[in-house]
Amino acid sequence: MTRTCFPVVVAAPSGTGKTTVCREVVARDPEIVFSVSHTTRRQRAGERDGHDYHFVDLADFRRMADAGEFLEWAVYNQNHYGTSWGSIQAPLAGGHDVLLEIEVQGAGQVRERREDARLIFLLPPSMKVLRERLTGRGTDGPEAIEKRLELAETELQHAAKFDYAVINDDLETCVQNVLEILSGERAGQTEALCARFAPARALARLRAAEEPG
Repeated sequence: MTRTCFPVVVAAPSGTGKTTVCREVVARDPEIVFSVSHTTRRQRAGERDGHDYHFVDLADFRRMADAGEFLEWAVYNQNHYGTSWGSIQAPLAGGHDVLLEIEVQGAGQVRERREDARLIFLLPPSMKVLRERLTGRGTDGPEAIEKRLELAETELQHAAKFDYAVINDDLETCVQNVLEILSGERAGQTEALCARFAPARALARLRAAEEPG
């Protein structure tokens, strides 16, 4: 019996390790594929157009947005990002779930337009660890890091709107948790999943980790 495939949104504050987790999940789960987003940001060294992102200029992005070609789109860190309808419809029709690695504001649009979407929020172990990770990347100066941390606090307020939340303390454990969510969703075990990976529970752990002593 052919099952009904679904979109899976993974969102997280910058520096949480979202991209690494998502790539590991797709590499290990043959039933899910990446949705390749469009972006106006500059292509980085080692990135491939059409594989990592569809790199477009602002005029093309706006044309697509005006034509209703995006399932979701958002502006993040002064760059535009969007998921086209085509990037999810073809894989879903072909028998694959589709993973959308997107920003928190875009996740809200997906929730409104795709009731079948499952939303997973990744959290850092603590804001202190998040600061250390952002600093360790060496890609941002102190001012940019502070802005990312401020944005992270705002994004954390939206975690409760997600179906599940997973703390990325240890990469392997985090990946396994996401894989368990996908497997459980396909098996219809949502009640048990919601109890184990409740956003409120994960947020409480994060805040407890920040308390002195």
